[in-house]
Amino acid sequence: MARIGVFICHCGENISATVDCPKVSEVAAKFPGVAFSTDYKYMCSDPGQSLVVNAIKEHKLTGIVVSACSPRMHEPTFRRACAEGGLNPYQCEMANIREHCSWVHEKGDKTDQKAIDIVRMMVEKVKRNNALLPIKVPVTKTALVIGGGVAGIQAALDIANAGHKVIMVERDPSIGGHMSQLSETFPTLDCSQCILTPRMVEVAQNPNIKLYTYAEIESVEGFVGNFNVKIRKKAKSVDETLCNGCGMCTTKCPNKKNPNEFELGMGNRPAIYVPFPQAVPNIPVIDKTQCTYYKNGKCKICEKVCQPKAIRFDQEDEIIEVAVGAIALCTGFDIKKTDFFPEYGYGKYKDIIDGLQFERLASASGPTSGEIRRPSDGQVPKKIVFVACAGSRDPAKGIEYCSKICCMYTAKHAILYKHKVHDGQAYIFYMDIRAAGKNYDEFTRRAIEEDQAQYIRGRVSRIYERDGKLIVVGADTLMNAQTVEIEADMVVLATAGVANKGAEELAQKLHVSYDQHKFFSEAHPKLKPVETNTAGIYLAGACQSPKDIPESVAAASGVAGKIACLFANSELTREPLIAMVDRQAPPMYSSCTGCFLCQPVCPYNAIEREEVKDRNGNLVRELAFINPGLCQGCGTCVAVCKSKSIDIEGYTNLQMYAEVDALLNS
Repeated sequence: MARIGVFICHCGENISATVDCPKVSEVAAKFPGVAFSTDYKYMCSDPGQSLVVNAIKEHKLTGIVVSACSPRMHEPTFRRACAEGGLNPYQCEMANIREHCSWVHEKGDKTDQKAIDIVRMMVEKVKRNNALLPIKVPVTKTALVIGGGVAGIQAALDIANAGHKVIMVERDPSIGGHMSQLSETFPTLDCSQCILTPRMVEVAQNPNIKLYTYAEIESVEGFVGNFNVKIRKKAKSVDETLCNGCGMCTTKCPNKKNPNEFELGMGNRPAIYVPFPQAVPNIPVIDKTQCTYYKNGKCKICEKVCQPKAIRFDQEDEIIEVAVGAIALCTGFDIKKTDFFPEYGYGKYKDIIDGLQFERLASASGPTSGEIRRPSDGQVPKKIVFVACAGSRDPAKGIEYCSKICCMYTAKHAILYKHKVHDGQAYIFYMDIRAAGKNYDEFTRRAIEEDQAQYIRGRVSRIYERDGKLIVVGADTLMNAQTVEIEADMVVLATAGVANKGAEELAQKLHVSYDQHKFFSEAHPKLKPVETNTAGIYLAGACQSPKDIPESVAAASGVAGKIACLFANSELTREPLIAMVDRQAPPMYSSCTGCFLCQPVCPYNAIEREEVKDRNGNLVRELAFINPGLCQGCGTCVAVCKSKSIDIEGYTNLQMYAEVDALLNS
C-alpha cells in the first residue's frame, strides 16, 4: 500500500508570492495514498531536508513528492535526503510549481488549482515508481584531449600531473594553437611565446602524456569511462623516431614559394617545413600538395641531405585505436577572413588584413621580423585604421553574438603600432567598448587616454581604394552621426570569432550538442559549464564560445578537475533512468519483435542485437539490447518501437498515463 509524503516549498517568496502553499498542502493531504503533507519556507535548507528524513522514518513513507523548483536544480538534493531516511532515492519525485506555476501566473484561485494539479500528477506517478539501483561501469583511467591550443595544453598537464595518462591529439603539425601566433598578450603585454613555449615543451616531456600531432579523430564509440577512439595519424613522410630536428631538409628544399599557413599567407615556406621555430614536436612535415616529388616523381633532395635517413615518401596514414575513460574537447576557434566582407572589398585589397595577420606583423618571428609593414609594398603605414566588431554583433551577417576579445586586442594593436611607428596615427572605429576582465578596462583606458589611437564611435560602412590609399568611410555617432572619411595606408579588421572548420562533423562523431553557430554546447550554462550532455565528454576554451586566454585556461583546469574526480574511483556510478527492453523469462517470450527500427535512430549507438538460442545452441531470434553504459535515456527508441517493448525507467508509459489520468479526472 502506497504511503506518500508531500512537501510544499515556499521558496522564500518565489512560490508563496503567487501560490497559497498551506492550501496546496492541505488539499494534497486528502489525495489517495498520501500519508503525510506539510509546507515549509525553504525545503532545500538543512532543516527542510531533515523534515523529509524524519517524515520518512516516522510515517513509514514509500515515496515522496517535493513541490518546489526545477528538478534539474534540486532533485539530487532530495534523493540524498531519501537515501538518508532509508528510502530508495528513485522513490522521490519533484513537482515543479515554481517555473511551471508561480513564475508564469498571477496570484489567484486558478494558480492555486494548477499547483494542486501538478502535485496530484506527481503523487500518481511516484506510486508507480520502482526502486532502482545505480548503474556501475568500470573506468579506464586515461583521458583524451582533442586540441593542442592553450586550453588543451592546460587540461593535459593538469590531468597528467594528477597522475593519470593523457593522449593528446592535434590536427596541425605542432601544438600551440592561435596563442602561438600572437605577438603579445593583453592586458600585461607579455610575450606570448615566452608564456606558451615552456608549457608546450612540458607537454612533450611529460611521461604521462602521449602526443599525436598532424592527427584527427576518426571515430568515437563507447560510453563514459569506456570510450573506444580511432585516431588517424596522417603521414608526415618523415620517420619521427629517426628525425633529430636538424632542419637540413627544410633549408635545402628548392621548392620554397608555398604560402605559409602559420603566417596566414603573408610569407612563404618550403614544401617540407616546420610550422614555426618553437614548434613542438620539432619534426618537419612534407606538404604532398606542393612537394615536387609527389607531383611529378622528381627531386628527393630532402632525402639525400637527411643524415638520419628519416624521410619516408612511402609513409601512409596510420589508424591508432585507444581506450579512454574521458574526453576533453579543446579544439579552439577560427576567425572570419577579410573576403567575408563585401563592403570592404571581398578581401581584394592586400592592405586590409585581419587581427591575426596584424599579430604576425608585430611578432619578432613574423614575416617582417616585428616591423609593421604593408603587405602590398612593404612600406611602413603612417596612418592605420582598426575596425572593431567586423562581423560580430551583426545579425545581417548571421553573427549576432559578441566575439568578446576584439575590444581588448584592438586596443593592444593600437598600443603596439604606436610603440613601433612613433610618428604614425591610429584610428579605431568601435560600437562600444566591452572590457570586463581584471585590469581590462584600465588597459583600454591606456589606449584612449595616452593618445595611442583616436577612438571613433560608429560603424564603417565602406572601404575602397583611391590613388593607392584606402578610403575608410564611417559615421561618428557621438558627433550627430557625422560622416567620417579617413585616407589610410592600412586597415585592420577585428573579425568575428567563429567555430572551427569541422566542428559540426566532430560534434556528430562524439554525439555532443552544438548551437546554431557550431560552437559546442554545455550541459548547463551555470551549474555544468564545462560538461556536455554526453557523460564523460567535457569542454574547454573557445570551442564552446569566444574566450580569452585566462578564461580558456580556467575552463581547462575545471575540466581536468572533473576528469580527476571521474578517475578517483575504479567504478563509475550512473543514473539508472535509461531505456529498457521488455525482458520476459525466458527472453524468447519478450514482446520485442526484432525489427530493430530503434537501432538506427539511437543517437548514442546504445542499441545492440542480442541472440536468443535454444538449449541446443540454435539461434531462435534476435532481440534489441540496450547498453546501460551508453544509453542517456532520451526516449527516441520508445517513440519508434512499434510493439511498445521499450520503456524508460522512471518515465514508463504506465507512469505517464497515470499523470494524465490524474489531471483529467481532478
